[in-house]
Amino acid sequence: MPVQAVAKGVNQSPRKVAVVAALVRGHSVSEALTILEHTPRRSSLAVIKVIKSAQANADYNHGYKPATLRITEISVSPGPRLKRFRPVARGAAHPFQKRTSHIRVIVDGELRTPKAEKTKSKPLDNSSAKQKVAGK
Repeated sequence: MPVQAVAKGVNQSPRKVAVVAALVRGHSVSEALTILEHTPRRSSLAVIKVIKSAQANADYNHGYKPATLRITEISVSPGPRLKRFRPVARGAAHPFQKRTSHIRVIVDGELRTPKAEKTKSKPLDNSSAKQKVAGK
């Protein structure tokens, strides 16, 4: 069962984030983090955060071995656009849009073997404890 993490509303253009996402598509999580740490692009920080979040989700919530995780899918889609205006000559204003992105990472790997549960000892009988206290 694949595990996913999503970052919504990242304040970077989807085109710029998609270039960085394409660098790590199909790699293992450890390789991807190494590649992104040495990538001189602002969007690599956002992609690193999402990959680490997916890794943590797989480890803590779903019981995957962190060393076996691979990025099976990484997609970048456009988020909401913020409409703004820039002043230009002669008192005019030109519109422009601040684009945002949604980053979705899906990882898959090998499940950890479940630990054997310890047998619970028989709980103490409360009635005997109450008798000892009443006998005093």
